[in-house]
Amino acid sequence: MKYLSTVAIIAVCSLLFACSENNSSPEPEATPATVEEGNVAAEQAALQIDDAYMRGIIKEISQDSYEGRGPGTRGDEKTRKYLAARMAELGLQPGGEDGSWEQPFDLVGINSAQPDEWVFSGHGKSMALKQWDQFIIGSGVQEERAEFEDAELVFVGYGIQAPEYDWDDYKGADLKGKVLVMMNNDPDWDPELFAGETRLWYGRWDYKYLSAAQQGAVGAIIIHTSPSAGYPFQVLQTSGTGVQFELPAGDEPRSEITAWVTEDAVRELIEMAGMDLDALREQAYNRDFEPVPLGITTSIAMDVEIDRVQSANVLGLIPGSDSLLKDEAVIYTAHHDHLGIGTPNEEGDAIYNGAFDNATGVAQIMAIAKAIKALPEAPRRTVLIALVGAEEQGLLGSEYYAANPTFAPGKIAANINYDGGNIWGHTHDVTYIGLGKSSIDQIATMIAAEQGRVVKPDQFADKGYFYRSDQFSFAKIGVPAMYLDEGTDFVDRPPEWGREQKNHYTEVNYHQPSDEYDPNWNLDGMVDDALLGYWTGLAIANSDDMPVWNAGDEFEAARIEALAPTE
Repeated sequence: MKYLSTVAIIAVCSLLFACSENNSSPEPEATPATVEEGNVAAEQAALQIDDAYMRGIIKEISQDSYEGRGPGTRGDEKTRKYLAARMAELGLQPGGEDGSWEQPFDLVGINSAQPDEWVFSGHGKSMALKQWDQFIIGSGVQEERAEFEDAELVFVGYGIQAPEYDWDDYKGADLKGKVLVMMNNDPDWDPELFAGETRLWYGRWDYKYLSAAQQGAVGAIIIHTSPSAGYPFQVLQTSGTGVQFELPAGDEPRSEITAWVTEDAVRELIEMAGMDLDALREQAYNRDFEPVPLGITTSIAMDVEIDRVQSANVLGLIPGSDSLLKDEAVIYTAHHDHLGIGTPNEEGDAIYNGAFDNATGVAQIMAIAKAIKALPEAPRRTVLIALVGAEEQGLLGSEYYAANPTFAPGKIAANINYDGGNIWGHTHDVTYIGLGKSSIDQIATMIAAEQGRVVKPDQFADKGYFYRSDQFSFAKIGVPAMYLDEGTDFVDRPPEWGREQKNHYTEVNYHQPSDEYDPNWNLDGMVDDALLGYWTGLAIANSDDMPVWNAGDEFEAARIEALAPTE
């Protein structure tokens, strides 16, 4: 990347030194560097972001000896110790509890003894579905038994209540004790309704299970299709079996069971009820849809092994240099966990190494930390490097941090998240998941342009990636957030080549033992993406003002609340 132009520097109000006339920070004790000198220093520091450093971290934590970095395992502990040591090596300060590198959190491990068959009866007929091939089921309660008897199935469309869109699939129906059957995704045929093809949280499985529990349902079945889930059923077979982790339960409503069932199996069930799945879907595409009882009942009695373990977020600090702004922070995140040891594949490999997901993300923000530490003076705001745990279990580490932040939400300027990295080479573009939501847009777009690249919004918007990684936890407490992902327009490659690589990874390697480090990976594009996050973070850390959500954004209200003065 060439030196940033003067125009770019002015446009982001200096990447390294405040240049606003109304700068509220005190006069520095030393003679300040010029913008040009600061820019050269930042360019020199940026050279720390290189292939060798990132490749070393990826190769290390994705090797078999880390046992797939499953939460609460010895591989998890080994990973955290290694990463803390690397942070100390860089000169970061511990950002955890009592001067430690870790923010520990408890996890409840739930290992459901899934039945080989799941029997449904009604209309004088009976049908048994097969575990693994047709359904994946788990306990929705943190107890040693999940059970109910003769609960009726009710088709509830999308299972969404969204008053801001005048949408309610439940219409006040009494669904206590029922098993709700629902479609994945959210209404996607009208850009004015929800967000069109861009999936919102309403379309995610975690929202749907929560929604069912709030209705008093004893169970929830999500109909799986690869387009609506964003991944094939094999992902559920591997990541939805074995021990599943949650944060300890509070007083929130819970269903006895949560399940995914294949589309073909649900189609057969609904035919048993004398109905047609496609016709029910057609009804559910309208605001006036009402729940449809299917006249089919089912029972479950499932033993559940409960275990309690601990994981931790690994936190490293680069304290800010401005006496007024150092109590505010820019937080970089990447999750350090993966799936651990699980179901063996056809080759007998049972270690889910998670090299792409997410050793590459960890490597990128560690490289960014290395570059920031190489600056002659720290940014004005503090930078927190947060390698969070248990993301694969439902963003649990970042959720815990958001509930127990080391900086108050109103003092967190922004979150920049990496989940996966570009292992295929240089691109003409970069994907910014969250583009269009906050004022970070202008900074990232301008810096990418200096790289000779174009910023694009989520290029797989139907998969709902903004709600599938750790920036979502920060957004929910009001923090403007950016998730940087690889582009798809690769240099010297055919137009569709990039999408083909991404789709191949999702279909073949995502949450599989085959997600392993390959020495043939081309990390040139990962260096570019890490540099974009580095420069964007510096611009935010050195600006007089913090980023804001765009007017009317779904997270704007949370930000306003976070910034409100406390009494």
